[in-house]
Formats: sequence, C-alpha cells, structure tokens
Amino acid sequence: MDAKTDQHTVALNGSKIIAAIKAAGVEFVLSVPDIHTSHGLLRPIAKDPELRLVRVCKEDECIGIASGLSYSDKRALILIQYTGFLDSLNAIRAVAVEYKQPICMMVGLLGHEPERKPAQSGRYGVRIIEPICEAMGIEHVLVSEDPDVAKIAPAIDTAYAQSKPVAMLIGRRPGTS
Repeated sequence: MDAKTDQHTVALNGSKIIAAIKAAGVEFVLSVPDIHTSHGLLRPIAKDPELRLVRVCKEDECIGIASGLSYSDKRALILIQYTGFLDSLNAIRAVAVEYKQPICMMVGLLGHEPERKPAQSGRYGVRIIEPICEAMGIEHVLVSEDPDVAKIAPAIDTAYAQSKPVAMLIGRRPGTS
C-alpha cells in the first residue's frame, strides 16, 4: 500500500497517537528503529519540537533511562516492537515490576492481523504478549483503531500516578494524517 492510499484508508492515525502522548505530558520518547511504527509515529516524533527522541541501541536500555527520567519528574514513553519487548523482559521485570516504576511502553505488534484479538494471532510472538503482561501484572490496552487512542493518555497518567508499568499494544501500523 503506498502512502497516498494509506492516508485515505488509515484506521489508526499516528498524529492522533502523538497528540495523546503529548496530552499525557510525555516529553521523551525512547526507541530503536521500529518498522511497525516508523512511518506513522517514529518519523513524525523525530521532527516534533515538543518531543525529544532518544535513540538507543537495544530496547532494554530504554527501561533504565525511562526510570531515571521519572526521578527527574520527566515523563517518557518507550516505543518498541513486540520482539524488543520480549528481549527486554528481565529489565522490565526488575525495574518496572519489582521496583514499581512508571515504565510506559508502546509496543508494536508487527504482523498482527487487526481483525483478530492478539491472543488469536497467527504469529506466536504476538499471541503471547498479553499473557506475558498478565503474568507480570502489567496493565495493557490494545490500540488498533482511532477510538482506541483515547486509552493512551489515561494509561500513561495512571502509570505515573500509581508508579507502575503499562503497555499500550499497537495492533496495526499507524498511518499518517
């Protein structure tokens, strides 16, 4: 699908997600390159003067950085793909869960079939994300369509108010407006 077609058929608008991130007071976005969210989120975030993009080499580095920023009263959002989430589980377990840090993760579900629930995905990695979040006690919300964007700011606010992690699962590739 080319960018022109994508603009007319988008069911999840990246600019609305970015607006929700800003509405939640997020100043820093921590990320590695992510093909699932790059076009609709990562590139526009990189150009946005109100957000500071911090590029890291490995996803688990984001966990410690986000925790440190929270001690400076700065809100951060980690933008990663589900494979990076899986690779970072030990850091998430230790810092976010056991030390009860407000780690906000926006997790791209690359390859997820938007018409299915993640637990019913044909991709094993996508299928296990929600059960892992549940086993670790990480609240999570699925963001697959524009109306779901309304879940983002409250999820981030709750994570910071209650000092606990949250995962926002991006169920389809965000498009541009």
